[in-house]
Order: sequence, then structure tokens, then C-alpha cells
Amino acid sequence: MQDAETKARLHRTRVTALIVACALFMQNLDSTVIATALPTMAREFGVEPVRMNVALTSYLLSLAMFIPASGWMADRFGARHVFRGAIVVFTVGSVLCGRADTLGFLVFARILQGVGGAMMVPVGRLLLLRTAPKSEMVAAMAWLTMPALIGPVVGPPLGGFIVTYATWRWVFDINVPIGILGVVLVTLFVKDVAEGTTARLDGWGLVLTGLAMAGLMIGLETVGRGMVEPWVTEAMLAGGALAGVLYWLHARNHPAPLLDFSLLRIPTFLVAVIGGTLFRAGVGAVPFLLPLMLQIGFGRSAADSGLVTFASSAGALVMKPAAITALRRFGFYNTLLYNSVISAVMLLVCAAFRPTWPAAGLYAALLIGGFFRSLQFTAYNSVAYADVPRERMSAATSLYSTIQQVSVTLGVTIGAAVLELSMATAGRTSPGLPDFSTAFIVVGLMALLAAPATWLMPRNAATEMSGHKDA
Repeated sequence: MQDAETKARLHRTRVTALIVACALFMQNLDSTVIATALPTMAREFGVEPVRMNVALTSYLLSLAMFIPASGWMADRFGARHVFRGAIVVFTVGSVLCGRADTLGFLVFARILQGVGGAMMVPVGRLLLLRTAPKSEMVAAMAWLTMPALIGPVVGPPLGGFIVTYATWRWVFDINVPIGILGVVLVTLFVKDVAEGTTARLDGWGLVLTGLAMAGLMIGLETVGRGMVEPWVTEAMLAGGALAGVLYWLHARNHPAPLLDFSLLRIPTFLVAVIGGTLFRAGVGAVPFLLPLMLQIGFGRSAADSGLVTFASSAGALVMKPAAITALRRFGFYNTLLYNSVISAVMLLVCAAFRPTWPAAGLYAALLIGGFFRSLQFTAYNSVAYADVPRERMSAATSLYSTIQQVSVTLGVTIGAAVLELSMATAGRTSPGLPDFSTAFIVVGLMALLAAPATWLMPRNAATEMSGHKDA
């Protein structure tokens, strides 16, 4: 009887993970396809290619602003209903992106996509966290992310092919059938998981966190870029910082704050936040920098760029089956400490890329880098919830997902800012290979700073989840 119950539980966990992975597949496919298409879209919109990073950051900013409410929404209205509705919103936003004829309209549509993604990804993860026991969490995360990683593998070459031989608008339209399939699968196979909270939405918290995210992200986006007057940038940064301080004061006295920072008292969660933020900020710039480097710096077509870029995601896909074995063998502490160093070094290698490199060298560097980065992400995403009580899981997913998206936004923003600052210092109006090298060095060093954060948690942390036994 116990074996039958265990098998049924494993089956339910895997089915839920695979269905949630459909949503992640759609989001990741969208992100990687648009990165490859940015130079072509820039020419059609009549803007500089480096300015197209606003199409990435506007989406990420929208995610950051609305993710804080995802946990409350899931508890209040049911995780399945919110997850399914989020897929619909994301799909509608994709349709509008495909109809854009100006950069402004594209940004609007990307913001709508972000609203859907803000509920889709964290609520989907919450469904899985409430389905799988901790002893099966690493396996569940692997089941969740393996199909989702097909998006980054397929995205670059598919985006390059579409842009080169068809129209960039198709890169958004391909989300429609995936979104429809996701809605059908959720309706048929996912059970509703609700905590039935009666707490009211922290409205002031949502306003303050939204203002903080918007002010800081827009301020960082425009620093030294000449996009707006300097006083506007300063005002946005100051306003964002003020809103952040006001939210912190607000949250200290609120019985159910939108973002519960007391979770940072849990060592494993704290390490996942600090280390994960630094690591994602570094790695998050790669989808923006690499396609631009290959197309502008190397002079390759979008199709060729996509075929090279996909190697990084292919390496990530290869790692997933090995993640469980690696964590069982080395544990979370050793994996997070030493693997972050290896991953950062492979990111720094990108600074040495030149057109004279043989194709095998480029593929190998990106494949190996993607392999180790994937292990790092799996470890962070699993250990973050290792010691979080079930009743606080919604709050944990909201806070962790918010910080996760902010770190990626910071990565794109910092990567673009370093690129422009390097151009300005050298007196160039278009980015050259030295500028891309400087940007990769900066983001690589950011990823390297994640290693010391591991010291904040015990060496035997989360052994129940990893299955690691100290010698």
C-alpha cells in the first residue's frame, strides 16, 4: 500500500512539474528568441541596437513589480486558477508584441507579458513545492527545469532562422499554441492547491514595492546613457530608494507584509538570496551581450549567432540529469562554493572571444559554462526552500522570485551600462570587441562574488534534500 502511495505521489509530482515546465518553456523560449532578434528589430524601429535592451528590461521590470503579489494571489484565489489565468495573460501579451510597429508599443506589450509572467512562474513553482516532499525536491526541480531548458536550446537557432528567413514577428506568435496547450493541461491534470488565506492584500506594500522597483530599475537603466536628463535619473534612483526604505518600515509593523524579509533569518534562504542575486546578475547579462557581440562585433548573421548561442543552453540541458548525483556526492555547501568559481571563470572566458576563434572553441566554452551554471541554478533554487516551513512557502516564493527577477534585470542593466561606458571612454559610437570584453569581465567578476556567500550557511545544510552524507 505504501509503495502504491509513493508511486502515485511521484507520478503526481512529475506530472505537475512537466506541466509547469510548459509555462517555463514558453517564457524561456520567448526570452532567448527576442534576444537574437533585437538587432533586426532595432533596424525596423529605427533605434540603436544597444537601446533595444529596454525590450528586455521592461519585461523584467514588470515581473519585479508584480511578483510580490503572486503568493497572496495563489493563497487567496487558488494556485491553479491564478496559474492558468497567468498563462492566458502572457499569451495575449505575446500576440500584441507580434503586432508592434514602434519600440514604445513593444515595451507596452512586454510589460503586459511581464504581468502574466509575474504570476505564472512563481505560482507554478509554488504548485510544485506544495506537491513534492523535501526528500524529492531536487529531483522535482530537475523534472521542472529540464523541459523548460529546451526553450533556451531551441530559442537562439529558431530565432535566428525566423529573423533571417521570415519576419521577427513570428518569434512572439509561436507562444500562442504553447499557451493554449498549457491552459488545457492545467485544466485537465493539475489539482488546485490553496491555503485559503483570509488576510487582505497588503495594498500599501504593493504600491511601495512597485515604486521602489520601478524607480531603481529605471534609474539604473538611464545612468550615463543620455536617454533622459540627468535630474530624471537622479530623481528615479532617489525615489526608488525612498520607497524601498518606506516599505521596509511598513513591513516591520504589518502582520502579513507582501515581502516578508524575516525569511532572511533562515541561513539556507539567505545564501540563496545573496549568492543567487550576485550570480544571476552576472549570468543575466549574457543573453543580452552575447548575441550583440556575435552580430555586431563578429559580423555574423542572426542565424549564425543563434547557432553559437544555443551551446550555452545545451550545456545547461545536459547538466540536469547529473544535478541530483552531483548534489548527493558533494552536498549543497561544496557545490555552491566551488561551482560558482568554475562558472564565473567560464563567464570570464567569454571576454576573450574573437572572430579568429575556431567554432569548436566557442562551442566548447559556452557548452561547459552552461553546464556548470545550470548546476548552480538548480542548487540555489532547491536549497532556498530547504528549511522554509510549509505555511511560509507562499511568502518565500514571492520574496525569492522578486529578488530573482531583480537580479536578472540588474544584470542586463549593468551589462548595457558597462558597454556604453566603455564605448564613451574609447570615443566609439558603436560597440567594438574591447567594449564587449570589458562588459563580460565586469559581469564575470560579479558572478565570482557569489562564492563567499556560501560561508553563511552550515557545511551540512539541507542534507535531507540532497541526500549527501559527510565522510
